[in-house]
Amino acid sequence: MSPSLGVQLYTVREEIAADRPGTFAALAGFGYRLVECYDVLTDPEALRADLDAAGLAAGSVHAHVLADPERAEAAFRGARTVGADTVFVPYQPPERFADADAVRAVAGELAEAAKRAAGHGLALGYHNHEFELAQHVGGVPALEVLADLLAGQDAPVQLEVDTYWAAVGGQDVPALLGRLGDRVTHLHIKDGPVTKDDPMTAVGTGRMPVEAVLAAGAGARRHIVELDRCATDMLTAVRDSLAWLEGKSR
Repeated sequence: MSPSLGVQLYTVREEIAADRPGTFAALAGFGYRLVECYDVLTDPEALRADLDAAGLAAGSVHAHVLADPERAEAAFRGARTVGADTVFVPYQPPERFADADAVRAVAGELAEAAKRAAGHGLALGYHNHEFELAQHVGGVPALEVLADLLAGQDAPVQLEVDTYWAAVGGQDVPALLGRLGDRVTHLHIKDGPVTKDDPMTAVGTGRMPVEAVLAAGAGARRHIVELDRCATDMLTAVRDSLAWLEGKSR
């Protein structure tokens, strides 16, 4: 299996709440070796110990690091503790992408946070939802405006494109990835009906053009399976997603 293929632990948050060591063991049993963490503030030392015990490595984490400097510093320390190299800001409200001034403010905050992250030996990035693609600034999707504003920063800001939410936002995802190019270092791979509120499905069983997305995003360092919610058993969907993706990589 490619070491660049992993799973966002938010996908199995309910299973983790019930039995974290058992869930990690199940992920490893399916063949996962890489994970993306969603909470490195609550006892990151214990999280690292459980990951190590299962043979899992944390490549990246999601953490809110823009509004609260103390929380940001704690998140950066937590990211280092679990062994990650990249921190992604997972969400900013839709109004922060409503016009050019708002997007410019987000870009400035990300650039400053990237400098602080670099001081911890970490890279920083941004993860999208649907509205950053559905909302346009000057006729251009707001995420692309953000990406252009971030170009040339002293501490580069990476993009983690959530391919499903980009599609829900009305984008031709392979074309979007082509426009964004090497600024995209991570992809969230998910599948389903490509609607905002309906449950998702195992990768390869929905309406997403996953093969075309993978081809367009081949330059990304990591492809991360994430299912926000699923109508079937989540662990089964996570297992089947990996099997499908591994089959396509052979």
